[in-house]
Amino acid sequence: MAERLEYTAGMTDAGQRLDLFLAGAGSGLSRSQAQKLIAKGAVKVNGLPCADKNYRLQSGDTVAVHLPEPRPLRPLPERLPLDIVYEDDDLLVINKPRGMVVHPAPGHDSGTLVNALLYHCESLSTAGGPDRPGVVHRLDKDTTGLLLAAKNDFSHASLAAQLRARTVRREYIALVFGRVSPPEGKIEAPVGRHPRHRRRMAVVPGGREAVSRYRVIAILGPFSLLQVRLETGRTHQVRVHLNFIKHPVAGDPLYGPGCTPDLPPSLRNGQALHARRISFIHPRSGERLDFSAPLPPDFRAGLRLLRERYRSG
Repeated sequence: MAERLEYTAGMTDAGQRLDLFLAGAGSGLSRSQAQKLIAKGAVKVNGLPCADKNYRLQSGDTVAVHLPEPRPLRPLPERLPLDIVYEDDDLLVINKPRGMVVHPAPGHDSGTLVNALLYHCESLSTAGGPDRPGVVHRLDKDTTGLLLAAKNDFSHASLAAQLRARTVRREYIALVFGRVSPPEGKIEAPVGRHPRHRRRMAVVPGGREAVSRYRVIAILGPFSLLQVRLETGRTHQVRVHLNFIKHPVAGDPLYGPGCTPDLPPSLRNGQALHARRISFIHPRSGERLDFSAPLPPDFRAGLRLLRERYRSG
């Protein structure tokens, strides 16, 4: 059944563009999604259809959005390249490239890691739901590096339990803005949905417990290169925590200033964040396995340029 959302613009919203208002009104819509709905005539202002995304709101304006009925997501196998670090009858360890979404979602019906896994594997776990076969945990679209996929529900249950028990060890490499001090630290700050911007997470009272530990590897001029270890695994945790301590991940379009003139060109395609290492207990053998993945070429090229510009300290 189609959903109808309705909002009333307040005094602080006066003068704001319609598409930006909808993206920040708690609708869960991105700016591009809001623009598409406006263009389709699915948005009314004061009871009349408004197809102008640039319409400037006035205080008291009533904005109604008619959302289309959600289309069931049935991921299909696609022959896509997979960088498989490890595989057996129970699981895979994948080195995910930048730009690949883990599972289908609105706006990403194909080209995902799940589509690639369905082509590669005869069977995948079903515990994550029909739209997320094999998915045990996720990485953001532009975060690179290692993640686990389960081929059966037995291994999925074991790996998920290990994640909850915090026995899966995960380590990231992050390039952040600013000179981080002290050189080692622990960030304990609860993470939950941002109260106004629904696409974002934030450190909020009453959020879920989240713990990250960091260590400075190098200072590169106005940037710091960090090793970050997760003790919990909340959505966007590394990005949110580093932004919380005023050192957002370089190139992060959601939590930081994004691209700046001093950021090397090869690091301007998304946040400079790489899941370098993962360690877990194999569900069937009981053996602890440990895997690592080198930084992707664009990350390495950016660091090489920064090291040429600045002395590491």
